[in-house]
Amino acid sequence: MKFRPLHDRIVVRRVSSEEKTKGGIIIPDTAKEKPQEGEVIAVGPGARNDQGQILALDVKVGDRVLFGKWSGTEIKIDGEELLIMKEADIMGVIEAQAAEKKAA
Repeated sequence: MKFRPLHDRIVVRRVSSEEKTKGGIIIPDTAKEKPQEGEVIAVGPGARNDQGQILALDVKVGDRVLFGKWSGTEIKIDGEELLIMKEADIMGVIEAQAAEKKAA
């Protein structure tokens, strides 16, 4: 990807939601809600404080994050739908995925 976000902005790819419920019912595309979970694709260098120093971001490329339903701006880069949002729009990083990767 040839896109670099500025300041405290983050590029996120939504994680696809499941097509079936636990009971085996198939959910049609029209009834699906957009997932509120995604993978960080790119991060900016960080925001500047009052002294002009850059404050590094808490998230990094590859993190799985949760964000608000209406967070970010939807864009299309190279035919792929992505979200650009500020770090403040992210509610948290999902740590379970990181723990499973370390165990493998």
